[in-house]
Amino acid sequence: MAKKTKRKQKYIKGVPANYVRGAKNTKAQAAEIKSTAKKYKEGKLTKADMNRIAAKRSKNVTKAYKKTSQKKGKAY
Repeated sequence: MAKKTKRKQKYIKGVPANYVRGAKNTKAQAAEIKSTAKKYKEGKLTKADMNRIAAKRSKNVTKAYKKTSQKKGKAY
């Protein structure tokens, strides 16, 4: 009998589900990730753009997701 493989993660608008997990607006987050990737490939992504994107992503996270991610990163 062949070993069963793990199910693949689902995609939202062409972006892996793990990338948008915990976002308040998953569709908007997926669109932002796609546009950022496009700019990066074209070489048009600047340092100012990256700072703006980082600030936007940190604000788009739900409170519950912040709590669980903080617990995971806790140092012992």
